[in-house]
This record gives sequence, structure tokens and C-alpha cells, in this order.
Amino acid sequence: MKPVTLLDKIAISVRARKLLYILLAENPILEKILRFSATETETLNAIRNWILPKLKRNNVAAEFYMNKNHNIELTAQLHWQDLAAIRILDYIDHAGEEYLDQNIGGEIAITNPIKMLWLATNFGTGGAKAAFFIDMLKLFQQLNGKLQRELPTIKIVEKWMERFPAGTEPKIVELRKTNRTRIIKLLIEKIDRAEINSNTYYFEPGLSAIQKEKKMMVWWQQSNFHLRFAVRSPKMLNEMLDNSLDPDTMEILYAAEKKGIPFFVNPYYLSLLNVQTPEFAVGADLGIRCYILYSKELVEEFGKIVAWEKEDTVEPGKPNAAGWILPSHNIHRRYPEVAIFIPDTIGRACGGLCASCQRLYDFQSGRYNFNLQKLKPALSWNERLPKLLEYFKNDSQLRDILITGGDALMSNDKSLKRILDEIYEMAKLKKEENKTRMQNDKYAEIVRIRIGTRLPVYIPQRITSNLIEILADFKNKAQKIGIQQFVIQTHIQSPMEITPESRKAIELLLNSGWAVTNQLVLTAAASRRGHTAKLRKILNDIGVLTYYTFTVKGFKENSANFSPNSRAVQEQMEEKVYGIIPVKDMRSAQDLLHHPKNIKEKIDDLRTINNLPFLATDRNILNLPGVGKSLTFRTIGITRYGRRILKFDHDKTRTHSPIINKMGNVIIIESKSINEYLEQLIEMGEEYSEYSGIYGYSIGQTEPRMAMYEYPKYDYEVTKEFTNLEI
Repeated sequence: MKPVTLLDKIAISVRARKLLYILLAENPILEKILRFSATETETLNAIRNWILPKLKRNNVAAEFYMNKNHNIELTAQLHWQDLAAIRILDYIDHAGEEYLDQNIGGEIAITNPIKMLWLATNFGTGGAKAAFFIDMLKLFQQLNGKLQRELPTIKIVEKWMERFPAGTEPKIVELRKTNRTRIIKLLIEKIDRAEINSNTYYFEPGLSAIQKEKKMMVWWQQSNFHLRFAVRSPKMLNEMLDNSLDPDTMEILYAAEKKGIPFFVNPYYLSLLNVQTPEFAVGADLGIRCYILYSKELVEEFGKIVAWEKEDTVEPGKPNAAGWILPSHNIHRRYPEVAIFIPDTIGRACGGLCASCQRLYDFQSGRYNFNLQKLKPALSWNERLPKLLEYFKNDSQLRDILITGGDALMSNDKSLKRILDEIYEMAKLKKEENKTRMQNDKYAEIVRIRIGTRLPVYIPQRITSNLIEILADFKNKAQKIGIQQFVIQTHIQSPMEITPESRKAIELLLNSGWAVTNQLVLTAAASRRGHTAKLRKILNDIGVLTYYTFTVKGFKENSANFSPNSRAVQEQMEEKVYGIIPVKDMRSAQDLLHHPKNIKEKIDDLRTINNLPFLATDRNILNLPGVGKSLTFRTIGITRYGRRILKFDHDKTRTHSPIINKMGNVIIIESKSINEYLEQLIEMGEEYSEYSGIYGYSIGQTEPRMAMYEYPKYDYEVTKEFTNLEI
């Protein structure tokens, strides 16, 4: 890393200088302070004395800044100019602080924006880039009133939503049929030329072209077919997309292959991508495409990726980052009530590799892969399974099991049934053992089972009548021992992923008596105006409730897909707000998860009664390392590159490991500047003016969790003792 003194002497660019002149011209008091201050310290003090009286005009803002009170109700009372004043004062308070920045290979990032303005004004140096000056220009425009917050009306939001077609619309369905026919013909050619061999999927001698296509159409309805014929190379990917990928993209993909980044995209999912795109579908598949095509940054970082989820680093018998002692890598845990269970089955794999996957670190190490044969459970698994589940039985607080991976439904029916049966036996035994405990010493019993999967949209053919029977049978017997909530937790990214096939898969899951909720990752493509709102609507249409909207996790490797947290706040305040369920109907909303078979009608009733385009039952959050999900932050700094530095606090609306009292705040340096993000959106066809207020959202607050997602209450007091914990 270059010494700070050398960076301070780097001249700013012509574009940066022009932006600086605009900033000074619009803010004469600021210019006077910068030009007549002899040192950076003098500058900081003068700006503080100028800004603080502005903040004190609103007692709430002054109270918020001083951290005397800091909650979502108080945040709602902050004026637009208050947000700017608080940010300027926070910049001053944190001036000169240094942070480890994994976006630049673990080098030290220093925040001192006022110093950079002072250096640029007086010496033309400081090394700050244009993106930094744009952010600072917008900050002072927010302060002086030039940048106003213009909240869109519901009509405007609905107009934005109309830009994004759903995969169930007739014109899109016809596009996908054309894609499927093209892919099928290509696979037939490869089977005929013996480029692809399979003991299961082959043609008997003498079949005509029409007969082969008919046979292929039968195979298309089988999930194993899509796994067997999944694309594993850039060359095959391009062929399946009718050689439509441009040379720059192919160069990146070949570099990814050379680096050892796995490819695994099944034929069905590839049929959702447009090749010859008609006008009505231009840009519609970007939310899918960014999940399949790797970025230059990912390729560069692969091999150097640092695990984001510190608590997912598990050493048997040793506390993880959240303080929990875990028996093996099969169990991950952050909160007292819930733990993730990752079986040693094919469920460790997925139906495809998402480009912004939080498990890229594990793919990098080779622990996760797509060698499906090798991932089949060893004979010892049947012995290990009940022993691992004893961890849940013997823990005082655990009441919620999330079976995931990978993808839980990648496990075959036999493996999944065995897992569910063992969970049932464990939960029943935990309940029995609780009868022997004193009233104030009773353990939390298992009340919620979740299955994490992306297969309803990746390979909807996996949702079969046999799977539904297994799920329904488990629910029927588990209810009798007190398990009350049964949830399939999906990961659907785009309205274009909702097809007639995925709609049918969701319908089957709901008919099994399991509710379906969704977690969206707010990638750059998914963050476009109206996209997330439209996804909420389409999911509601088929009976799915939204659960989380996540900011992209990770560092430089995921920067191409990253959307700034300010966009998550903007989406929350300007788009999602039109789906808020009124208090008077919250009782009806709380009951939604308990009646999956009728949930679609109940969602429709709630929307109709309140004239809502969708139900905003999700929370916009970031998954913080070691702390959990939160969107409670303040912007305390900014780098020379215009990347914001955020100080996060944990979500105070839910229970955490006691380690939270020792951890303090979490500092996150964002992967890209807002300017870089907006330029990316422009390349996607978006209008810059529609996002003008994004710079002003510099403070976030975690929304309260919807009551329907709270754990059922016990008829006894759960012990306050924590087991399996070491601080």
C-alpha cells in the first residue's frame, strides 16, 4: 500500500477538479472555510461549528446524532437536510480512522473526506476520484436544498413494475418454448455424435428425428435429466445459448474455467434466457443472466476470496464467531433459536452455481462442488445423522431447524425422508425429556422446520407427487408433537423465473401443507426501479410470501452484482412502502402461514381489501459477519474511490448470542461507489434521474419482523440458560 502522505500528494483528475469547482460555487461558506483554514484540523472544527447549529433546529435530529435515541420511529422524523448534516458530522467524528478493506486485497482504507476536499481546494491533490466528488457534491446539495427528495406515487411505482414481464405471460411462454426446442435439438445432435453419453438417456437405433424429439420432451419433465445434461463449460454454455455470448464475456468465462471456477447450469434454466430478444422483453432476463455469467472481478479474486460469514467457520468443539460450540461442519449457527443443518447428501450441491453465491469460499476450497456421484452419502451418514440431531435435542434454546446446503431438495426422496424422520424422532424425544425438567428449567421445543431450496425455479421438475407425499406425511405427524410451522424457503430472483412450471411446483408445495417464503438478493439487476416490487406481486399471485431482501454479501468478487445499501433503503422507503399491511388487518396477515392450501386466496383478499399491489412482508437487510441480519447503519466515511463506509449495529428486534454485547459495531466498506452503480444501471437501460435521491439515503434502520414470522409461544417459560455457548 502507498503511504498516506504519498496518496495525499497525488493530483486529482480534470473531471474531479470540475466537480470540485461546482461544489465550491454552490456552497460559498464551505469554500471560504476550505480556502482560509491553515490545517485540516482547523477545517474540521470550522465545518463542525457551521453544521451543528443547522442540526439543532430539529431536536429529534440532534438527539439522533448524539445517539441518545436511535430507533425506526425516530429515524422517520428526520428531515432530508438532517440526514446530510448528520453525515457531515459523522465524517468529521471519524476522520482519520483506518479500516481493513478486503475490496482492495486487505489493504488499509482511510476515511477523511473533509481533508481530501481541503487538499483538493488548496493544492489540487489528495488523490480522490471523480466518484468521491460526485458523492460529496450530492451531500452538500442535500444540505443546501438543491437536491430534494421526491417520493414517487403508487402510480409511478406501478408503472415501473410494468417494465418487467413475468415468465407466465403468454408472449414470454412462447419465447421459452422456442428456446426449449433449440436446446433439445442441440442435445439430440450431441447424443447422436456421442459427445454426450448416458446409460439412462440414450436413443435406440432407428428412431426418427420426430421420435427423438418426443422422447426428449418426456425426459425434459425429469429432474435427473436436467442434472445429467447440465452445462459444465463455457463452450457448451455458448452453444446452448445459440452462440449469442459476446467475445468479452467468453474471454471472462474461459478465464473462469482456467481458474477452476465450476460451471453448472441445467437446460431448463438456460431456456429462460433470451437469445433473440423482442422489444417487449429487452433487459427482462438480466436478473437471471447475472446469476449465470461470471464477472471479471470474480475471476480475478477466485483463489483469494475471504469468507464473509465468519460464524460459518466451524471447528468441532470450539466456539464460532458468534460463540456457539458446534459438533461439525454440518451445523452452522448465529442465533440462539435457529441453526442451519447441512446434511452429508447430494443436498450439499445446488441445481446451479449462482455467480454471487455466499458459499463461493467453499467452492474455492473444493469442499463444495458439482461431482454429484461423489456427494452421495457414505454408509456412515445413517449413523451420524441421529447423533448430529442430538445437538438440537440437547440445546436449551434451539427451536427452528433450517435444512439447507447447497440445496436441501437436491437430496433424493429417500435421503430427505430419512432426514425428516430423524428430525421427528429428535423433536419427539426433546418434548418427552422436557417433561422431566422443572418449570423454569424447560428447554425450547422444536416448533419450526424449514427447507431451503432454489429448485422450484432452477429445476421445478424436482417437485413431484412422491416428494409432496413425503412432505405432507411429515407435517401430519409432526403437528401432533407440537411442531407448528412448516416452511419451504425459496430463493427467487426475478419475475421471469416464475414460469408455468415453477408456478405448478409452488402449487404442489402449498398443497402439501407447507408454506412458501422467498429470499431475494438485491443484485444490481434486481435493484432496478420496480423490479423487486413486481417480483413481490408475482410471488403473491402464486401464494408465496416474501421474507428477506438481502444486500449482496462479499467483497470485490461480488462487486459486479453489488447494490449499495443506500439503494436498499431507497427501495424500502419509496417502493416497498406501497405494500405495507394496515394495522387493522395485521391479525389476518399473522394467520397466513398456518393455512398454506388457502394462502393464495387469503393474500388476494388482503390485497383487494386494502388496494395493495403486493404485500410487503419482507425485510430489507444485510447479513453481517458474526452479528446477523440488520439494516441499522450510519454512513461514517467514504474512500478516495467514492465507496461508502458504513457502521452497522445489530438488529435489536430479535434475540442474539450474548457475544453481541462484546462485539460492538460492524464496519462495512461497500464494494462500489454509488456513481459506479448508477453507471451500471444506465448500461442496463435505466434512467439516471429516477434514482436521484439515492445519494441522500445514508442512514438505515432495520424494519421490525412481521408477526407471522415470529415463533409460536410456549405454554411454559423457556429457561434463560444457554447451552453449547462459550464467550
